[in-house]
Amino acid sequence: MSGYQFDFFISYSRQGSVQKWLLNHFYNKLVECLADECAPTPKVYMDRFMPKAVEWSHNLETSLRRSKIMIQVMTPHYFTSGWCMTELYSMRARENMLGFASAKIPQGLIYPILYSDSENFPIEERMRSWHDFKEYAHPDPVYQQTVHYFQFHKEVKQLARDLVELADQVPDWRPDWPIVERPDPIVTPRPPLPRFKPCPEP
Repeated sequence: MSGYQFDFFISYSRQGSVQKWLLNHFYNKLVECLADECAPTPKVYMDRFMPKAVEWSHNLETSLRRSKIMIQVMTPHYFTSGWCMTELYSMRARENMLGFASAKIPQGLIYPILYSDSENFPIEERMRSWHDFKEYAHPDPVYQQTVHYFQFHKEVKQLARDLVELADQVPDWRPDWPIVERPDPIVTPRPPLPRFKPCPEP
């Protein structure tokens, strides 16, 4: 097989509630909204839906290499996951090959969405603008019965428009798209807690 197999690859850490949110809300809503934007419906890769009996690490690498855009779901654990770092650094290496995400061509191939935190992300990870979903980070199915779910739908619809526009600009597939070996996870030390000091004598 040659060429792209997927339009979008969802990169995320399984720690915390984000996987539950992706499965209960985000993945299906994204596919639905993408179908509203263009035909045929763009294909979205998520590792929970890979074929049976495949070797999962090779499947991840192959699927990433054959995807146009990576959707990076940002959480604190994302930056401590070796697999997430492999996916992130591999797409960055592809951007470097193409001169993307640079002063000359600011647009990149990584579309970050913010699920939680951000204050403790590594400094360099705050340099790329993201789509903020923190307000809609409710993982439980009952969220769909609330009035706030309408706004969540609007946000995903806007995201789908952005992604379709971005995917149309992606260069043709190349067999030498790089896969970077898993680097050590980025560990960001927490800022020191303030220490109580005695009040000055009156």
